[in-house]
Amino acid sequence: MSHRITIAPSGFKESLSAARVAESIAVGVRRVFPGADLDLVPLVDGGEGTAEALALATGGRLIPYAATGPVGEPVDSHFALLGRDAPGPLTAVVEMAAVAGLALVPPDRRDPGTTTTRGVGELILAALDRGARRILVGCGDSGTSDGGAGALQALGARLTDRRDRELPRGGAALRSLHRVDPSGLDPRLATTELLVACNPFNVLCGPQGVARVFGPQKGASPAEVDVLSAALERWAAVLTRDLAPAGDLGTDPGTGASGGLGAGLAALGARLLPRFDVLLDRLDLDARLARADLVITAEGSLDHQTVRGKIPAEVARRAHAAGVPVLVLAGTIGPGAHEVRAVGVDAYNAILPAPMTLPEAIHGSSEFLADAAERSLRIMALGTRLALAARLAPLAA
Repeated sequence: MSHRITIAPSGFKESLSAARVAESIAVGVRRVFPGADLDLVPLVDGGEGTAEALALATGGRLIPYAATGPVGEPVDSHFALLGRDAPGPLTAVVEMAAVAGLALVPPDRRDPGTTTTRGVGELILAALDRGARRILVGCGDSGTSDGGAGALQALGARLTDRRDRELPRGGAALRSLHRVDPSGLDPRLATTELLVACNPFNVLCGPQGVARVFGPQKGASPAEVDVLSAALERWAAVLTRDLAPAGDLGTDPGTGASGGLGAGLAALGARLLPRFDVLLDRLDLDARLARADLVITAEGSLDHQTVRGKIPAEVARRAHAAGVPVLVLAGTIGPGAHEVRAVGVDAYNAILPAPMTLPEAIHGSSEFLADAAERSLRIMALGTRLALAARLAPLAA
């Protein structure tokens, strides 16, 4: 009987797409089990690859579009129009990473106090022009921390200081925010269902706010983190006063998604939804996990953040419910990685064979994944043989 193995990884940021990760793992699996029945399920979390994945899953299409990138310069981007397999409005998917992702910010220009989500608003307008009246914004892999201010400006809102001057781009400028004027917002937004697929663990403000948790990853120094945190506190207060949205923009789940883009869109009436409830159900993931003898998932970094809404934790939780063991392959293993055992991970393994530079790791990631999958499965096969030998020993005595 052949082994049934489901390979359901996320992508590796700035390295491999989820599809390439799945294919690389499959190469290693087939070295050990050539006849295995493999089910490749590349997964997205709202970040890189989301629009393409949902377009493929629904028979939709990608629409190329040039928009403002995170450092204020034009970038070649895209959004998706989903296939119309059910009644209802035409649905578009705007993947914020495709226009404001960290991969689009040159390493020497990584300053989350100045990067912008303006391009996200431009893609929303382009989707409206194509007739979409339901827009799903995927949050993840962002290179911004402007609270969605740039997106609102692109959609027609005015953000001004005490002298009625329009604020420049970037989250740090929000320290000077005096007023949000929504009168110029595109009127089509009033009749459009705006949904945000986000990590509910991410909040805008406070000790666990996005400036403090993710600002350093995007290039902010400790002093810049303090400035950005105060600016986003100001943003939440003025948005609440001038747009009067439901809920608390500073601390509600998902408000910190993609550097606070969740809060900015929530102020326009968007619904912030747990990303996996929105993104994975179209893939029939639970049924595909339940059919497997083993599930292999993967991500770039396994650490204490993994259990806070990352793909391997979600896959493990669902597989555990079906009684299927889970192996995680990770680019790096950091502090708190052991916490994944509590959500259903049975084993995890780092893919790097030796210390190396980041460019070297990125260049060889596909090969490293295949090799790590092979090593892990050979160890598992050895364990199975030892267990069988232990059971047979009393019979041989």
